[in-house]
Amino acid sequence: MESPGSELNPASFLMKHHRVFLEPPLPGPVLDLACGGGQNGVFLAAEGLSVVCCDHSAEALERARNLADQHGVSVELWQADLERSGKNPLPVDFYGGILVFRYLHRPLIPRIREALRAGGVLIYETFTGEQPRFGKPRNPDFLLRQGELYGWFKDWEVIDFFEGIRQGPERAVAQIVCRKPE
Repeated sequence: MESPGSELNPASFLMKHHRVFLEPPLPGPVLDLACGGGQNGVFLAAEGLSVVCCDHSAEALERARNLADQHGVSVELWQADLERSGKNPLPVDFYGGILVFRYLHRPLIPRIREALRAGGVLIYETFTGEQPRFGKPRNPDFLLRQGELYGWFKDWEVIDFFEGIRQGPERAVAQIVCRKPE
């Protein structure tokens, strides 16, 4: 039988580190933030975790629902405007884990820090300022500056960090796995 990861095609960085969500058990559900079609969240749901897939797009959430149905798992779907000015869309001290892939909205970073419970895990990967060499995105509002991602979470237990060029496809990214202090 194929593993859930090979069928769902989650991000390779998540595949490398998904065990941090399983041992020890998380202190709450996992939030797949700006989830798109939900591949990462559905993968974790297939691993037995409680997952909330959040996106602004109703169409993206419908794709996530269909993917979860195809794999016989349940995920909670939450449509939210994560970039609405003046309002914190994330509940404080609620999630045991948060995933963020290919999404950057700087004003949300303090909210992500607050939303994760003590002992919770964050996996974050997005593009850096070097990305325009390889393709989209090109807008600097959506590209991390050098050291920026690490700087936001350097006071947490950093389990893994990378900033540079990854292959397959070639892209400029920063990646972090970290645990919020108890």
